[in-house]
Amino acid sequence: MEQRGWLLERERETAAHKAVEEERARIARELHDIVSHNVSLMVVQATAAREVLTTLPDDAARALDAVEGAGRTTMTELRHLLGLLAPSADGEPDTPDAPQPSLSRLSPLVDRIAFAGLPVEVRISGEPKPLPSGVDVTAYRIVQEALTNALKHGTGGKAEVTVRYAEHSLRVEVLTSGPSVLTGARPEPHARAGAGRGLVGLRQRVAVYGGDLDARRRLGGGYRVRARIPVEYP
Repeated sequence: MEQRGWLLERERETAAHKAVEEERARIARELHDIVSHNVSLMVVQATAAREVLTTLPDDAARALDAVEGAGRTTMTELRHLLGLLAPSADGEPDTPDAPQPSLSRLSPLVDRIAFAGLPVEVRISGEPKPLPSGVDVTAYRIVQEALTNALKHGTGGKAEVTVRYAEHSLRVEVLTSGPSVLTGARPEPHARAGAGRGLVGLRQRVAVYGGDLDARRRLGGGYRVRARIPVEYP
């Protein structure tokens, strides 16, 4: 009986340790997504400000304000995530009040992307329903990663985001425009669909919930990122 109790205790400790490691890995992915997105926006805005600094000072000032805002947002979210990674004095993780990303916060993301030079149209299909928090964060990150990639590697055009609430699943699609493969144009090597670590991480996130994610170049030009995540609505 003593040996059996000891084995059960060891199993509980191992399970707890594994859960902690999985959570830290999730936080690390969050950290990568946040930093990549906001730094990309800052680079785009700083470049735009430099180009119009002498000819259009008002536009340059607005771009620099956007750089400052993105920097402050990055620092706030970094403090939030690092607070989760670093235990407090009592050994428990800190829990800052900053809200988690979710589809309800798409508007500020779309506004930042549009201000940086990529017009975005958002469509909601079906009746919006409360989502499990993990699915909600994953859906937001899919949109964020796809739009950030389009902004970094795109050649103008626009983006269309569709969020579809189906009966037993959530579907997210991001379409971006660009040069058509039918004209012989080829994407830059680093811009090919699925080449980035961000999309690889998203595939892993979606797979956790039994879903799938597909990212590829469109024949008509641009890229398509499409995900389906099974959902049992609360």
